[in-house]
Amino acid sequence: MSHSIRLLIACPDHKGITAAISSFVEAHEGNIVRIDQYLKPPPSRRFFLRMEIEGEGFSLGREELADAFAPLAREHDMDWRSSYSDEPKRMVIMVSHYDHCLTDLLWRWDTGELDVRIPLVISNHPDLAPRVEAYSIPFHHLPVTPETKVEQESKVLELLADHNVDFVVLARYMQILTPRLLEAYPDRIINIHHSFLPAFAGASPYQRAYERGVKVIGATAHYATEELDAGPIIDQDVVRVSHWDEPDDMARVGQEVERRVLARAVRRHSEDRVLVDGTRTIVFV
Repeated sequence: MSHSIRLLIACPDHKGITAAISSFVEAHEGNIVRIDQYLKPPPSRRFFLRMEIEGEGFSLGREELADAFAPLAREHDMDWRSSYSDEPKRMVIMVSHYDHCLTDLLWRWDTGELDVRIPLVISNHPDLAPRVEAYSIPFHHLPVTPETKVEQESKVLELLADHNVDFVVLARYMQILTPRLLEAYPDRIINIHHSFLPAFAGASPYQRAYERGVKVIGATAHYATEELDAGPIIDQDVVRVSHWDEPDDMARVGQEVERRVLARAVRRHSEDRVLVDGTRTIVFV
C-alpha cells in the first residue's frame, strides 16, 4: 500500500454511523484497510472511530475530501479530521537541561521508528546544541526569565508558524507555558511528566516519591493544558522501586520509563491514533 487516508471521528452515538461512513468510502471507490471504534457508555454514549482507507484507487483528491465528506459530517454531528500517511507531521522538540528524552526521540527519528519531520529544536539553555546539530537539525537557543517570558514565547510562536509545525513535544522543558502558547496548539503539545499522574504533580516528584516511601514510580505523557500536569493522558508506565532507592536512584530508573512513555505518545499522536474526550483520551493502538 503506497499510502493511506486516516479518518478520525467523534460524534453522538446512534445506529448506522459506521455503515454511513463505509458507504461513503465505497461510493468513492475506496478500500477500508483498518477500522477501530469505541462507544463511550451512558450517560454520554459518544462514538469514536479511526479508519484507514487505501489511498491508491480512492477517487477523491486530497483537496476534495473535506468538501465531499462535510454533508455526512453535518448529518451525524461529527467532529472529524483527516490526514495522509505519506505526509509526516512536523514536530518541534522543546527541551531544557535534561537530555535523555531528547536523545531518545532523535535516535528513534533517525532510525525511522518515528515517522515525523523535525524542522528545529528549541531550548532555553545552550547546552544541548551539539547533540541536536549532530543530526543536522537547527537548534534555537531562546533564554527565558520571568521578565522576558512573553517576549520569548512570541519568538517561539513565530518559529512554530514559520516552520508550519503540527505539534510540539516538551521533552523535559522545565518551563510552564502561558495560555497564549497553549491556545495556539490545543491538544497538540505533548508533555512528559516524571511521575505516575495524578500522583506527585508539579516539581520534584522523585524526591516527593522517596519521602512518601512509594514502591512504584512512573511517567506520564499528556497534552499540556493551563492546569499544571492535568491534561488528557496519552500514555503511562511504571517501574518498581524499594526502600533502598534514594531519589537519584529513582531518577535514573525513572528516566528509562520517561523515554518509553514519551516515544509511545509521540508515535500515537503522529499516527493519528489519539482522540481527546474532555479530560480523557481514546487511544487506538
